[in-house]
Amino acid sequence: MTSAELGIIEGFYGEPWTHAARLRLLDFLKEHGFSFYIYAPKGDPYLRKKWREPVPAARERELAELAGACRRAGIKFGVGLSPYEMYLSPFDAANRELLRSRIELFNRIGVDKFCLLMDDMKGDLPNLAGRQVEIVNWAAGLSTAEQVVFCPTYYSYDPVLEKLFGKMPEGYLEALGKGLDKKVSVFWTGELVCSKSYSAEHLAGVAATLGRKPFLWDNYPVNDGPRMCKFLHLRPFTGRPADMGAHLAGHAVNPMNQITLSRISALTLKASYENGPAYDPKKAFLAAAAAVTCAEMAARLAADTPLFMDRGLDGMAEAEKAGRKKDYAPFLASEEGETASAARELIDWLDGKYTVTKDLFLTQ
Repeated sequence: MTSAELGIIEGFYGEPWTHAARLRLLDFLKEHGFSFYIYAPKGDPYLRKKWREPVPAARERELAELAGACRRAGIKFGVGLSPYEMYLSPFDAANRELLRSRIELFNRIGVDKFCLLMDDMKGDLPNLAGRQVEIVNWAAGLSTAEQVVFCPTYYSYDPVLEKLFGKMPEGYLEALGKGLDKKVSVFWTGELVCSKSYSAEHLAGVAATLGRKPFLWDNYPVNDGPRMCKFLHLRPFTGRPADMGAHLAGHAVNPMNQITLSRISALTLKASYENGPAYDPKKAFLAAAAAVTCAEMAARLAADTPLFMDRGLDGMAEAEKAGRKKDYAPFLASEEGETASAARELIDWLDGKYTVTKDLFLTQ
């Protein structure tokens, strides 16, 4: 088994999960031996675009309840704060006080992993690393969390990041490695934003650059955004050899908007780490799908995965969608596992209820 912690980060764009669904997820994580859950949905405005505004009392109560439920389950609880483009202005007394108030809230509710996220923001700025290091190190000194994790603006070597957020300043990652407090971990998605595989060589090279083992933010099976929301990423994990855990400070899975269906692939990753070279993706999928739903639905999902994952909604005729909805409708009445919930998610996806528009993607 890997030496790196394995868990879930709710870090996608689109409609966040419900509070009740998160609480049920914690039971699943406990049952199957996952280590942590990080609350960081892009759709929570008080963690991103409205981070300067006071958190409503009801939201704080929900976070406190999540933290308590994690403690009772033996799961470490994390929160991801994205102080949107805070580094564009001086880190003065006013900005420090705003950030202090958020960190004190997280300290009150009991956060084990405090994640400061500066991803998907403007990056082509002079001394970007220096500005961010100042904020992160100051925040790390205030947080009572056992682990502080920073997500840089350039969290991969993927050229798409420079296309979207400007050219990465020369020596940016190296400057982070030298300037960040050694107790701060750093999120990394791999050679690409959505990497299909990881090698020990790549991870070791990143560790050398950052001066610490990367904390993997694994963007599979996430399906957010205007394009990816049209697909259900159900296939088992591959390209994650068990020995890569020795090169990681942690491994966080960023799941689909469909919370129940996402459990299937998460279980296959757990099996990949546990079984090492003996890992069989096909067998792992059937076992995971049956554990989350039931054997009958697992077999049907195995048969339909190429349709859902390769062709997607836009590649399916209306008659095909209607036929699949008819096939899965009987599972809505099931009392076995989370079968009914998984069937509901699948049918809602076929009906287009999980569509993430470009406008929503850009405003979160």
